[in-house]
Amino acid sequence: MEKKKIIEELKQKFSEKIKEISVQFGDEILLIERDSLLDVVQFLKDEPYSYSMLLDLTCVDYKGHELRFEMVYHLFSISNVQRLRIKVRLSEKDLQIDSLTSLWKNANWLEREVYDMFGVSFKGHPDLRRIFMYDGFEGYPLRKDFPLRKRQPRIPLRK
Repeated sequence: MEKKKIIEELKQKFSEKIKEISVQFGDEILLIERDSLLDVVQFLKDEPYSYSMLLDLTCVDYKGHELRFEMVYHLFSISNVQRLRIKVRLSEKDLQIDSLTSLWKNANWLEREVYDMFGVSFKGHPDLRRIFMYDGFEGYPLRKDFPLRKRQPRIPLRK
């Protein structure tokens, strides 16, 4: 299916939920409302669009902006050989978004990484806990305001 047709159908179905559509490096990028994430990705995952792969998801910190954090989802359609990027902006005061673990199993570890490094909470995630840093670690190391020389609390050695 042609990507222009997919974008037009998305515009029709989710007209109030799509904030912006752009193209960068040949990939279409949709900036959408947070509350429409599950609906939009489910729509794209189903036939005939078949964006059946979640290649990656990550977060970007735009320190100083009102909507400081931006979730970025990279989808791929094997049958149509097409990529699509979806972005959702989040306020530092409300760092919560729906989990995609119900649609893609690999979202589990990817969301845990974003939680651990940026502090974004994923509603409906089955096991949201740190994946890289230890349990007593304070803060989120990939935030732009994380102090480089911050000393962490000591934890007792395991026996």
